[in-house]
Amino acid sequence: MTEPVLSIRNLTVEIPTRRGLFKPVQGVSYDIRPGEIRGVVGESGAGKSMTGNAVIGLLDPPARVSEGEIWLNGRRIDQLDAEQKRRIRGGEIAMIFQDPLTSLNPLFTVGEQLVETIQLHLGLSSSEAQSRAIALLDRVRIPNPEERFHQYPHQFSGGMRQRVVIALALCSEPSVIVADEPTTALDVSIQAQVLDLIKELARERQVGVILVTHDMGVIADTTDEVTVMYEGRVVEQGTTSQILGAPTHEYTKSLIAAVPRPQVKLHRFPQVSYGGRETAFKIEDLARNWDRSTASKSGTLVEVKGLTKRFLAKGAILPSQRSYFTAVDDVSFDIKDGEVFGLVGESGSGKSTVARMLATLYPVDGGTVTFDGEEVTGMDAKQLSAYRKQIQMIFQDPFSSLNPRMSVGDIVAEPLVHHKLLSRAEIGPRVRELLDRVGLASDAYRKYPHEFSGGQRQRISIARALATQPRFLICDEPTSALDVSIQAQILNILKDLQEHLGLTMLFISHDLPVVRQMCDRVGVMRQGKLVEVQETSALFEAPKSDYTRELLDLMPRLEQLSEEQIAELRT
Repeated sequence: MTEPVLSIRNLTVEIPTRRGLFKPVQGVSYDIRPGEIRGVVGESGAGKSMTGNAVIGLLDPPARVSEGEIWLNGRRIDQLDAEQKRRIRGGEIAMIFQDPLTSLNPLFTVGEQLVETIQLHLGLSSSEAQSRAIALLDRVRIPNPEERFHQYPHQFSGGMRQRVVIALALCSEPSVIVADEPTTALDVSIQAQVLDLIKELARERQVGVILVTHDMGVIADTTDEVTVMYEGRVVEQGTTSQILGAPTHEYTKSLIAAVPRPQVKLHRFPQVSYGGRETAFKIEDLARNWDRSTASKSGTLVEVKGLTKRFLAKGAILPSQRSYFTAVDDVSFDIKDGEVFGLVGESGSGKSTVARMLATLYPVDGGTVTFDGEEVTGMDAKQLSAYRKQIQMIFQDPFSSLNPRMSVGDIVAEPLVHHKLLSRAEIGPRVRELLDRVGLASDAYRKYPHEFSGGQRQRISIARALATQPRFLICDEPTSALDVSIQAQILNILKDLQEHLGLTMLFISHDLPVVRQMCDRVGVMRQGKLVEVQETSALFEAPKSDYTRELLDLMPRLEQLSEEQIAELRT
């Protein structure tokens, strides 16, 4: 058998705190062989990324490796000093980060960043480094690499930026690449391209890859071996087919069972029940005090006709010399009262732009939006205020959508204060009630967003959205940054809101299995246009357009398990 290129032996990471030592990683061991892709899965806080950071020497002080060994190409590296680790990092071990925009310097061109890395590790001249950089951009399939070499990160799409990060990781021909959630924020088509590229590199260059992810579909499609982590420890590991086809640990079974399936629609998402950490959402208590006196006059709550939005692409003093980019082009659909309507499509297809126009965050350049028979696009300030009270939005990133300088109590109270719905004395008890209903402890009121996990922050966003008792909820990628167990909790909350409160929803996502479970009807967008609208089951079973068929074919699948096995795991 081939010798491992990387060996992790009994690795333990500890962080000194005021309450004593916290150990986010405890006794982790696994090997990576040349050309092998090892998936590391588990919930947020399982220690997946912390293990990768320890391997590459990027632990933030005071975190430190307290026990265990890390061997690279037969050399122990965990005991090296900072300078020796710096030479290895980016040279023999490279990293692909989750967010390519924050891992690229916005002040330098892509070419400058590639050349700097190449010269640092390979010592080539400027012209040689530039030639190698352009070749790498071409290698990761970026079109027009000579031209793109001189562009800045903001001029690339999300998928293209991730390819640039992969090119950076390949600059010095490393032995090991640590890929930390490299496809989390990418749509299904770009995700497929990035994963194909990683598989191709592992196969052709014999690079060992640690693929950290919470997406079990990605694990099934990409990896050779799987390590399952829970609360800092390895609970199970083996080949991908073994782990997905015949898991032995209860946590692994629970994790796999919680993955949404595109084949059949379930009433509720199975939650990861191992460890007894399910959080109660008190929908019955919320429903008792919900005002349901208003109902749609025609049965259709939202109607969109010919919706168009253009953005300035090139500015000029003379209007004739300006150029525009059409992000949404003549889009029409309706959403029935109490319905969950889904919008899917690639990044840049115009989904979120449609949502922002419905929420009046963007002005409409063409077409009309009608809400319960009243045209929104012609409303005055007073009418818009009344309309905004009836619609609320849950954003993709719960951290950036919450003001870090405001307490959670003030954040949830803000819509009540703005719309003058309650007196000052009534607001505090109402906010505490809302936080309790979404399953947050009573002390959440005085805390700040940074003190909560991603799933808890999304619950805060939901509590804020429910404060005004809206009729229409816009959910823009509400679970894309969450692991499968937290995703199940949040999606079950949204299902309960729709069922028990009769809320109407626009649900935007690039996760097609989630759309299959959540939505009654689905619209598919491409390059600003709506290419088809169908009932969800019909769309997944018999799509009308070639583009929809292509999206469904690219969807990662957990085909190692039969439906009978899945049902058994869920019981």
